[in-house]
Amino acid sequence: MRPTGSLHLGHYHGVLKNWVRLQHEYECFFFVADWHALTTHYDSPEVIQANVWDMVIDWLAAGVDPAHATLFIQSALPEHAELHLLLSMITPLGWLERVPTYKDQQEKLAEKDLSTYGFLGYPLLQSADILMYRANLVPVGEDQVPHIEFTREIARRFNHIYGREPGFEDKAEAAIRKLGTKRRKLYVDLRNRYQEQGDTDALAAARALIEEAQNLSMGDRERLFGFIEGGGKMILSEPQALLTETSRMPGLDGQKMSKSYNNTITLREDADSVARKIRTMPTDPARVRRTDPGDPDKCPVWQLHLVYSNADTKAWVQNGCRSAGIGCLECKQPIIDAVLEEQKPMRERAALYLEDPTLVRNVIADGVERAHKLAQETMREVREAMGLRYS
Repeated sequence: MRPTGSLHLGHYHGVLKNWVRLQHEYECFFFVADWHALTTHYDSPEVIQANVWDMVIDWLAAGVDPAHATLFIQSALPEHAELHLLLSMITPLGWLERVPTYKDQQEKLAEKDLSTYGFLGYPLLQSADILMYRANLVPVGEDQVPHIEFTREIARRFNHIYGREPGFEDKAEAAIRKLGTKRRKLYVDLRNRYQEQGDTDALAAARALIEEAQNLSMGDRERLFGFIEGGGKMILSEPQALLTETSRMPGLDGQKMSKSYNNTITLREDADSVARKIRTMPTDPARVRRTDPGDPDKCPVWQLHLVYSNADTKAWVQNGCRSAGIGCLECKQPIIDAVLEEQKPMRERAALYLEDPTLVRNVIADGVERAHKLAQETMREVREAMGLRYS
């Protein structure tokens, strides 16, 4: 996530709730994309550093748990920049120019000069971020799927050019022996079934077998993946998009919640400010007086009830608004209560880190250390494949 300052409830419902769930289902890496922020805000770097720490605290407040996920800052790992550079050597210019968001963002940010390589190359930097950790799944919305397909193409091209590892079969056979007698026999059987009969279930089972093996290095694991399919070493894994539930969090004016619309409630906003913002929300213009009936479907407040209220409360709103049985302030109170209740644990979690900022630094330092081990291993493999290992 780019560090753009304090996060709002739209970020929570659209992304962070999903992260909190995923961290208990997968090995997750969540990082602050500060280099990505420079691709569009290269002329105002002073705001990035403060935004980084605010955003990490928001993640922690939302329930992202460093005991279950790896949190780090992109620029703390120079391997990301190195992989980006090395991948740029084989990336056709046309591949970057055809990324759908390239021209779209240039038009949306017309006030900025985005005719830079950094902006053109940001999808490749994004690919390096993903490929560094041999990620098999990347949680994205539908608009980001082209970026994942671009990453798959980059991995495929790299493996095609550099996957012809000297002595590959001997190294693959040595890796098979590390599986142990039982798993070794099963792997060989599954490989034969796939290569001789085209059994895709056998391919999936063999992949799962490799994933479960604890004593394999990343390099051996990739050799065994490549050996199943009869090719060379699969140095960089091709990731899949993990489509996430889209959640359109309405803002205070009924539009999508966004800083650009100035209609947000931040995750840790003061309770009085939250209550004031919701109480002053616009409502159905037909309700000029308290006694005028209204239509919830024409009221921005109803959009928040759809997110926060149970069936009984929604029925109460529908009946009360249409009959003028309740006033707009009455209608807004359950939303105020629900938002404050949602924010309560966030404020409590954040307080710990606000009182002692070194705790946030320690979370990131631990995450950087964990991520660095994997990044170093990937780069050893990449350098060796490209003939850049000199010792």
